[in-house]
Amino acid sequence: MDWFWWVLIAFWTGGFAWVVDNVRTALRNRHERRLQLLEVAKQERLAVEAANRPPEPVCGCTHHLAKHDEQGRCHEGVEVPTVWNENKEPSRYEAGHCNCQQYVGPQPLSQVFAEDLTDGL
Repeated sequence: MDWFWWVLIAFWTGGFAWVVDNVRTALRNRHERRLQLLEVAKQERLAVEAANRPPEPVCGCTHHLAKHDEQGRCHEGVEVPTVWNENKEPSRYEAGHCNCQQYVGPQPLSQVFAEDLTDGL
């Protein structure tokens, strides 16, 4: 039972503070590393989902293909600035038409046809 007093004296004098500090630091580092790994896994999942998604048919004017006619002209309404303030920032807008002259986004495939690779012998 003599060892009990030595352990008690070590606790009273703070002899095990370095143990507690090391354990606390190790747990904090482990937690931060775990959060980093979860964030990396989330970014990988988002990248895979984005890679499997087909491209959106959006033009350089940021409008969808459905807003363009067969000739490629855009028929979407936009806000055109008419009055600027002293910081050269627009302060009033009016309705106007998009100045996009032609759709330049990706062309969606309506139908894919592939011929047979072998002869029907």
